[in-house]
Amino acid sequence: MKKLKQIIEQVKTLITENKPDELNSMLWQLICYPPKMPLRLHQEQLFNEAEKFTVTVNDPYFTHQQLNIHGFKWGHGKHKVLLSHGWGSKAADFDGLINALRENPDLQVVAFDAPANGSSDGDLSNLLLFANAVKAVIAATGEPDIAIGHSFGTMANVSALTALHITPKLLVSIAPFILLQENFIRSMTAVGVPTSAQQAFLDDFKSRYGIYPSEYAMQKLYTFDDTLNHWLAYDDQDMMLPDVYLQAFLKAHPSIKTKNYSGAGHERIIKSAALIGDVMERVNEVL
Repeated sequence: MKKLKQIIEQVKTLITENKPDELNSMLWQLICYPPKMPLRLHQEQLFNEAEKFTVTVNDPYFTHQQLNIHGFKWGHGKHKVLLSHGWGSKAADFDGLINALRENPDLQVVAFDAPANGSSDGDLSNLLLFANAVKAVIAATGEPDIAIGHSFGTMANVSALTALHITPKLLVSIAPFILLQENFIRSMTAVGVPTSAQQAFLDDFKSRYGIYPSEYAMQKLYTFDDTLNHWLAYDDQDMMLPDVYLQAFLKAHPSIKTKNYSGAGHERIIKSAALIGDVMERVNEVL
């Protein structure tokens, strides 16, 4: 978190000094830097028991190099479960759910640290790198029967599974990320970035990627039909992802089954014993 605080302070200084070009460059740091948190002891013990593997993902956006993406597997069951974590998170943050899934001998649990997150290479990341990491992990470990994502990982799952033409037996989305551009704007607004500088950043994004970040919206990425078994958990009081965004998406896809864990918290929701129990119930239903 120390580096993120430094980035925020630099952004505020450049706003005060009225240096638009330098500010725009620093906004890329603000938007694309995922803070890293160390493993806790019980997480280290869990991951010491994992079978480890590495895949590579090309990074044409920041390092212009191949990034090593570290993955982890538990169990040898015939049914594969893929876990995709959120922004500024890591595979280990699914520890409670991983332990619950490991109790079923019919499952093989696969998780990974996304680019610039956890133990994987990189300093900056984006949705395309996240999604490409999902694709690389699937290529290395096989198609998942069950795909579970949290926050940014939900959008990465949808993007990757769609690109690979994979329809899992069960898709679980927890506190899903819905609108990329709105999140960018909220992040910039929170540190006092003027509207004109925000628009300059969005225009720069378009010049680099060919489209505005508004195109990276779940409503546009999600092309599954109503036959997909999709279960979605959310918190209507989520302070990071406004519920109004989610409800608009759900209105367009009424076949998605949902449960509200009101007050669970955006990050803490994946630690909820109630949620873990409900996920296991959905998992066991499709085996």
